[in-house]
Amino acid sequence: MPVARFENDDLTDAEFREVDLTRARFVGVVMQDVVVDGLVTNLVVNGVEVGSYVEAELDRRHPVRLLIRSDDPADLRAAHLELWDTWAATVSRLRAMPAGSERRQVAGEWSALETLRHLVFVHDSWFRRCCLGSPATFTPFGLAIDGVPDDDALGLDPSAEPDLDEVLAVRTEQADELERWLADVTPDELSSTAPVPDGPGWPPYARGKTVVECLRVVLKEEWAHHGFCVRDLAALDV
Repeated sequence: MPVARFENDDLTDAEFREVDLTRARFVGVVMQDVVVDGLVTNLVVNGVEVGSYVEAELDRRHPVRLLIRSDDPADLRAAHLELWDTWAATVSRLRAMPAGSERRQVAGEWSALETLRHLVFVHDSWFRRCCLGSPATFTPFGLAIDGVPDDDALGLDPSAEPDLDEVLAVRTEQADELERWLADVTPDELSSTAPVPDGPGWPPYARGKTVVECLRVVLKEEWAHHGFCVRDLAALDV
């Protein structure tokens, strides 16, 4: 595949979504008021590697990230409880906003309700399937990312339109399930290979990972999507 090259092009207001910019080079560019959200590592800006500064600042602002990276079950449990409390406060804020706010999108991003539905999917896939080894189908109204194949095989219903209370009820069940598991899990169990069931299913690349690696996906998704949700609620609540 030939390397894409943009020269003397005006990309003002361009949007790059779910693209791979690995080893991309930006030379002689003008970048003002640019927003980057994603997996960013070894980013060099004008000769300075800035990724480590960004990560350190995120840790300073959000100490829960340090708990998420821990191998200690107590730390991981504390991270889950903190994330759940943070989401509870945001849901309370959402309920106080005008009716229908949970379904409104900002700049094409997921609405708050869609975000919560995606986290239901994350729990079913990365916790129940990967950490518990469950072969059960997923919650029908869970919302997967683009590119997840075989919605029907996973048990997903793309036509589902649950309301906020229905989604929150499942979220509460999932949080309680994870809390009970974290109360008893041992360091050895966390470091063991994830018991991903044989056969097709999502995520296909979890086989061979450790249990704690799969758990961290759940916690990182909770943290990241909460940040996106709060960002967009602030834009709506003006």
